[in-house]
Parts: sequence; C-alpha cells; structure tokens
Amino acid sequence: MRAAPPSAHKETVMKIALGPLQYYWPRVTTLEFYAAVCDWPVDIVYLGETVCSRRHELRLPDWIEVADMLAEAGKTPVLSTQVLLESGNDLNTLRKISENGRYAVEANDMGAVHRMQGRPFVGGPFLNVYSKPTLDVIAGQGAVRWVMPLEMGRAGLAQLQQDRPAGLQTEVFAYGRMPLAFSARCFTARNRNFPKDNCQYVCMDHPDGLLLETKESQAFLTINGIQTQSALVYTLIHALDELRGLGVDVVRLSPQSQHMDQVVAAFRAVLDGAETADEAHRKLVPLMPAGPCNGYWHGRAGLDMVLPGEVVVSQAPDARAPGVKARSAA
Repeated sequence: MRAAPPSAHKETVMKIALGPLQYYWPRVTTLEFYAAVCDWPVDIVYLGETVCSRRHELRLPDWIEVADMLAEAGKTPVLSTQVLLESGNDLNTLRKISENGRYAVEANDMGAVHRMQGRPFVGGPFLNVYSKPTLDVIAGQGAVRWVMPLEMGRAGLAQLQQDRPAGLQTEVFAYGRMPLAFSARCFTARNRNFPKDNCQYVCMDHPDGLLLETKESQAFLTINGIQTQSALVYTLIHALDELRGLGVDVVRLSPQSQHMDQVVAAFRAVLDGAETADEAHRKLVPLMPAGPCNGYWHGRAGLDMVLPGEVVVSQAPDARAPGVKARSAA
C-alpha cells in the first residue's frame, strides 16, 4: 500500500531530532551536554556509541540514565546501535540494546534489524535505503521510521516518499559533518602512530574530528576514529520548506562541541516561521566548525554549497575554521 503523495503532506509538523554523538568527549562534558539538551527545543534525542566500542566514558547503563533524564524533560530518547560490530562484546551490547524494553532503538546495520525480531525500530542512515524494495523490507521487519542516506538527493527522496509504505515516517539528516564511511582501521590512532588496540583514546583530543587536507592544502575529509566524515558541514536550512512539502516527519541535527544550542534554535526558528532561512543561514555559518555544504541534496558534488536560485558558491574551499590547524593523516 502506498502512502499519500507528497502534496498531501504539506501540513506536516516536522520534529527536530538530535542525532547520536559521533565524537568521543570526556564523561563530564557529555553529561553536561545532555543536561543542557533537556531545555532545548528538540523532540527526539538519539543516544549511544555508534562509532567505536573502545570509547568507554559512557557505557550502556550510563546512556540509559541519560535517556531517563531526557524522558523526564519531555524528550523522546532513542538508543542507537553501533554501525560496525567487531567483537563478541559488541554483539552483547547490541543484544542488550535491542532487548532494553524501555526505549526505542535505531538499528544501524541489518544485524540490529534482525535482532529487533519484528519489534518497532528506526532504520538508521547506514542501512543505505535507496529503493522501494529495500524500504519495504525494513518496514516489514518492523521499522516505524527510516533515515534517508546522506548521499541521497531531493529527487531520490521524492520518489521514495511516493512509494513508502503507509505509516512509515521519514527522517532526514539536516545538519552536521556527514558520516560517510566506516573502516576496521582507526585513522585517528594511525595519525599518532598508535595501533588500534592501544590507541590511547586520542579521539578525545579532537572534539569535532580531525581535519584531513590534500597535498594542495585543501580540506578533504574529517577523520573520527574508524569513521570518515565530510570536511564541510552539511546544512539543509534552506530546504526545510521542501522537506515539509515532501512529507518529511523529522529533521536530524548532529551534535558538535560548540554552539549546538544556537544551531538548534536556528532550525527551530525557521520551522516555526520566526526567521527566514537566509537569516538563519547567516547566523549558522559562524557557528560551524568548518564551511557549509549541501551538494548531495541538489544532485551535485557533496562539497558544493547551493544557495536559493541554484547559485553554487563553493566547490573546493579551505574549510578550516579560524584558529583550527588542519593536520595530515599521512
């Protein structure tokens, strides 16, 4: 059964979700961050370690306590599963998350989908749902919401919104450095000449990841442990009306170490009609750890930034924020 076409969803009231923390922050910093989130205008908060199980400042019982705190503040917590599972301990944690019985789960690989055994879950962006048959599969497994893959543009989303199963919600990553790939190797440890199993937890030295440059000194990627991210910050602040028109239910904002409360406030203001997208964009750019991009949404190179009127304003920028020295991973 098909959902109603996008035109029938134009009155969708979009919610704001705070995505899972991609970086490794000290325990106190992390707990203080989520204590502050209690007062932010977000509806859904994803919690848990999705990148590397060696990151141990917070374990699952700690994340459950954070979820309890957020639930008391009126937020909807969701426990996210790790993307790349490498050990029996990782599988054990996955089992505990899938069977927690208290909070919703975001499944970030098909193993997690199968572990849910038909219980409702959110299909994360790393399931790589690009077609109706795949969407039908995860809906049949119990998905109540799916997250659009980062590389998908508006044309692809429009098609899947026409074809999505009835009752299945859609979430779109709308702000943050894009998580592009995962590897068994730890690039941050390699940058310091440490082996992965004795990494000294150097990810904690880079609260927004470590910028990687080409030999021509152009910003290329950001390394974050075993995860590779975009160098630039993806933003769909100008596309919120389009997303609403397409029937998108939730926009996801990915945490960064500074100014995240102001980022959330900017998106909330545009969704509520209190500010224009142009006004919010001008406020957002100085708050970003690097320059903005939105190329994938427009079917272009990911690092392009397309402003209203289809004006491309960047293709190969120096993305370093003031005061940030990029380092090579060579």
